[in-house]
Amino acid sequence: MAETVNHPPHYNAHPSGVECVDVAEHYGFNVGNAIKYLWRAGLKSTDPIEDLRKAAWYVNREIERLTKGTKTDAR
Repeated sequence: MAETVNHPPHYNAHPSGVECVDVAEHYGFNVGNAIKYLWRAGLKSTDPIEDLRKAAWYVNREIERLTKGTKTDAR
C-alpha cells in the first residue's frame, strides 16, 4: 500500500529515485512549488498541461515578487 501522506507515489516517480520534496525544500515557496509541479507533471493527474500551467503561475508570481520594488508605477 502506498504511503500517501509522507511519500506520495507522484513525488517518488522520478527515474532518478530522488523524492521531489528533497529538492524543492531547498528553494523559496514559489520556486519550490514550481519545481514540484514540473517534477510531477502528468504523474499526479492525467493532465500534464494543467501541472505545467500551475508551475508557470508560481514562476510568474516569483518574478512579480522579485520585481515588485523596481517598478516605477504606483501599485
